[in-house]
Amino acid sequence: MNPLPSPDMLSARSTIDQALLGAKAKGLQPLEAQLLMLHALGRQAVQRTWLIAHGNEHLSKEALACFEEHVIQRLDHVPLSYLTGQREFYGLTLHIDARVLDPRADTETLVDWAIELIDAQCKGFDTPQPQVLDMGTGSGAIALAIKANQPQASLWALDQSPAALEVAQKNALDLGLEVEFFQSHWFQALNTPSANKHPKRFDVIVSNPPYIAPHDPHLRDLVHEPLDALLAKDGGWADILQICTQAQHHLKAGGWLLLEHGYDQSHRVREILQNLGYIHIQSRYDLTGIERCTGAQWQKMK
Repeated sequence: MNPLPSPDMLSARSTIDQALLGAKAKGLQPLEAQLLMLHALGRQAVQRTWLIAHGNEHLSKEALACFEEHVIQRLDHVPLSYLTGQREFYGLTLHIDARVLDPRADTETLVDWAIELIDAQCKGFDTPQPQVLDMGTGSGAIALAIKANQPQASLWALDQSPAALEVAQKNALDLGLEVEFFQSHWFQALNTPSANKHPKRFDVIVSNPPYIAPHDPHLRDLVHEPLDALLAKDGGWADILQICTQAQHHLKAGGWLLLEHGYDQSHRVREILQNLGYIHIQSRYDLTGIERCTGAQWQKMK
């Protein structure tokens, strides 16, 4: 086995191909190395074929230094989107930085489900303009993806972090999508006297809440992301339980609650929903075959 190149050896490389090979030798995935190289060169992520055609071109000192630093950070588990400043999610290009979670492809399962429900409601003419709430919106990924695919729906999105809301609002502005963002810890802002500007009840409520327990081994790969958007008290269950309980008071009759959760949490989420009186309880699988989302319908009025 060839020894990994030292930082000095990597710095001595001067062409695109040599720098990419050096990153691969250090353990970085080729696709990620290519995306970091394109970013260092000020090019778009879709220009990977350009790299192949220009592999023998010499890198400037600045581009090489940027690339090398980002390789080191990525190997330290800094999300790729934090380094490039963007992430593709459900066909949208989002601005992403360390103020928000890095959107996962698994979350597109939640978006698929919400879009299906809205489409069914609109086709039935029961709700020509459904009102949808995204809780813990972060970058706005879920709300914006739903709005882009169901423009007739009215989208509301909340987060307790002002910094996260700044990112979400920038993404909405850049994409030209109308979503009403507001600050709240879950449903708190909807229960205050000043909440008149927000709907009290919604046709669909979606959320990707914190659900990781403080001692979960997966956290070692997530150390650069905002922990308050990942960790939940009571072994990862506090936020899920609070949302399921309080959503009853903010869903219209026949409205749906959809939750993303951990890989091993679907059974208990279904139990929680059943005990609270929800109906049509079901779970959806992500692309890896894991039950990633669970949802249910609320028929009662309280």
